[in-house]
Amino acid sequence: MRRDEKARAAFVAGLRRHVFNDLSKSLRCSYENVALPKFRRKAGRAPSTAVEVRDLLASNEQFRFYSCLRVASQDLLYHCVRAPLERAQPALVRAARRLARDVKIGSLELKRGFKVPRSVSAIDIHLMPGSYHTEYAANDLTMGAVYEHRLHISTFGVFGPNLDDIGQSIARFLRLRHPEFRPQRILDLGCTVGHNTGAWKDRYPDAAVVGIDVAAPCLRYGAARARAQSRAIHFKQMNAEALEFPDASFDLVFSSMFLHEVPRQGFLRVLRECHRVLRPGGLMLHMELPPTSQLSPYDSFYLDWDGWYNNEPFYRAFRAVDPRQAVAAAGFSAVDYLQYVVPSLTAFGPARWATAAAADEQVVDQATGRLADGIRWFCFGAHKR
Repeated sequence: MRRDEKARAAFVAGLRRHVFNDLSKSLRCSYENVALPKFRRKAGRAPSTAVEVRDLLASNEQFRFYSCLRVASQDLLYHCVRAPLERAQPALVRAARRLARDVKIGSLELKRGFKVPRSVSAIDIHLMPGSYHTEYAANDLTMGAVYEHRLHISTFGVFGPNLDDIGQSIARFLRLRHPEFRPQRILDLGCTVGHNTGAWKDRYPDAAVVGIDVAAPCLRYGAARARAQSRAIHFKQMNAEALEFPDASFDLVFSSMFLHEVPRQGFLRVLRECHRVLRPGGLMLHMELPPTSQLSPYDSFYLDWDGWYNNEPFYRAFRAVDPRQAVAAAGFSAVDYLQYVVPSLTAFGPARWATAAAADEQVVDQATGRLADGIRWFCFGAHKR
C-alpha cells in the first residue's frame, strides 16, 4: 500500500472504533434518557422486543447519525482495500502458486462447475462488492484478500494481529474445560480464509484440520495463507448443507460467525449434517451471535442492526431461533446441549483470560458478540452420544 492508502486505512479504522465504542455509548444514552421515557409515558411500559426499540428510535437523530456513519465507514472499508489489492492481484496469484509448489503441507480442493448458493451469490454480504465468491481472473484470490484486509481495518485490533482471536480463544477454552478431549479430525464450516481454522491446528497439532467454504477465491487465499504460516490445513470447496464426508468422520465440527449467513432451513440442514459426520463422543461447537431470547430488547436491537442495514438478510431469523431446540431437532440429545461465553484472549490478555475463562459466565448484554472492550464470544453446540 502507498503511504496515502495506509493513512486512509488508519483513518477508517479509527472511525470504526469511534462508531462502535463512543457512538454506540451515546446511542444507548439517547435511548435511555430521551426515547425510553417518552415510550414509558405513552405505553406505560418499556419496549419488550428489538423491533419495538427500532421503531422507537427510527426518527431519533442520534440513531440516524450513528447508522449513517456506520454505513459510510463500511463503504469506506472497500474503497481502502480494493485499489491496492487489484494492483497486487497478479503478484498474489504468483505467490500462491509459489507457496503451493514449495511448501508441501496442507491441500486445496476446488470443484469445476461448483454452484455457489444464492444466499451468497445474490447478495453483497456486509455490503462487500462482489461478496465472497466473485472471480475476476483465472486462479483469482482477490476476494479472499479483500475479506482479510477489510477485517484488519474494520475490527481495529479486536481480533488480534492474525485475526484469529475467536479460534484461539475458543480452542484454548476447550482445552481448559475438557482437557481429556483430543480430537483427531476437526472440521471448520464456512471457514472463509481460514483465519480461525488455523487456531485449531495450533492447539491440536496432531489433528487433521479441514476447512470448507463455497467461495473459491477465499479458499485459494486461505490455502496460501496457511502455507505461509506453516499450518497444514486442508481446504475444500463444499456446501455445509450437504457435506461430502462419510458418517462419523470427525471428532469436532466448528464454525465461527457462519450460521447467521445461512437461510433458516439451510441452517437446520447444517446442524443435521454436523450430527451425521460426528463420531460418537464428538463435539459440535458454533461461535455465533447470542440469541434474541438471551439479551435485553435494546441489546438485541443493537445486534440486529446488521440484519436491517448491512446486507445480512438471514441475521434476525437466525437470532430468533432457540439454539437448544435447534440442536435437539438436528438429532442431538437435549441433555447434551451446551453453551459457553468465552472471554476474548486479545481483550483480556493471557493472565486475566485464565481467571475469566474459569468462571461460568452468562451472556453479557453490552459485551457478548460486540466489538467492545472486554468482548466475549457466545458458543453453543452439543456432544454426540
